[in-house]
Amino acid sequence: MLRVGLTGGIGAGKSTVANRLAEHGAVVIDSDRIAREVVEPGTPGLAALTEAFGEEILAEDGSLDRPALAARAFADDESRKRLNSIVHPLVGQRTGELMAAAADDAVVVHDVPLLVENDLAPAYHLVLVVDAPVEVRVRRLVEVRGMPEADARARIRAQAAEEQRRAVADVWLDNGGTPDVVLAEVDALWADRLVPFEANLRLRKPRPPASPVISPYDTSWPLQAERRLARLRQIAGSRLVRADHIGSTAVPGLPAKDVLDLQLTVSSLDDADALAEALADAGFPRREGEWWDDPQDGDGKWLKRFHQSADPKRPVNLHVRSTETPAWRLALLFRDWIRAHPEERDSYAAVKEELARKHSADGTVEQYAEEKQGWVNAAFVRAEKWAGESGWKP
Repeated sequence: MLRVGLTGGIGAGKSTVANRLAEHGAVVIDSDRIAREVVEPGTPGLAALTEAFGEEILAEDGSLDRPALAARAFADDESRKRLNSIVHPLVGQRTGELMAAAADDAVVVHDVPLLVENDLAPAYHLVLVVDAPVEVRVRRLVEVRGMPEADARARIRAQAAEEQRRAVADVWLDNGGTPDVVLAEVDALWADRLVPFEANLRLRKPRPPASPVISPYDTSWPLQAERRLARLRQIAGSRLVRADHIGSTAVPGLPAKDVLDLQLTVSSLDDADALAEALADAGFPRREGEWWDDPQDGDGKWLKRFHQSADPKRPVNLHVRSTETPAWRLALLFRDWIRAHPEERDSYAAVKEELARKHSADGTVEQYAEEKQGWVNAAFVRAEKWAGESGWKP
């Protein structure tokens, strides 16, 4: 299933987006609702809270008196940890049950207010962030929820800042205007990205081939790459030697195809093969066939595994290389060398743009890449010389 994390600051109107996604057929799992369910009267959760914090946290009807609980649970760090140790496992267990009950072809939207604060973004295929200007959020909290303005501003300040949310956002939805604007964005997101992403994920379908198109350097490429590397590091676990953003999108100022090149380095191709299914589940299906890098020592093929993103709106080439060949090191050397030499960067850009024009009607990048490799192989020699003179290490 496709796992989508949905978050946003208080008053941003996250429920507007969640409700629309549910109307389209998404399975919405609301963390706040679950947190209330697991401590309802008669539940083990409420019994555990009562044992930990006393009968004083109960209202006259036996339900949880939340202000009374807050007064005790947030009195000090030890009490807060005790609260979290009771509630969080129950919420996690119930969330897991709901996800397990979803169909294999479901788009599961996990509504998590503190997704950013709890560093949960790597657990999802995509993260959607709903935002609105602070003054709009304050007005909503005061007028709709009846919250005192000072309290509203304090609640907003206590949550993640905008830059923290932007760092994890694969999709940024501005809900500061009229509802019809953000709803139209959600409709397009569902049709153009979420539905095809789920199908590609389930069918293990990589993106179709296309002619090379060179785009101006995008300053967001490194951040986009880091979001995906965070997910990949979590998946690869102990098999991973290192994970890196490589290729042209990793070089500031270099025009490139709008395709992120990422590299996972593992100890052996057996490790690469052992990760294949988990990478596919994470949205990076493996391409069939034999894949290799040109050996710079003329000795056979430098074999690797090659995956691509199932996300229709974010092309990714994922190279899984082992330390059994020098290819992983050479990819890092080339990146760092060209970063350090603007004149080489500009020369490479000219080659890329010329070849992209030449092969603009090919419907594939194969010939483009093959012709470009001559310049790259010659550049490796210059890069190795620089590495020796500068003492560069990966």
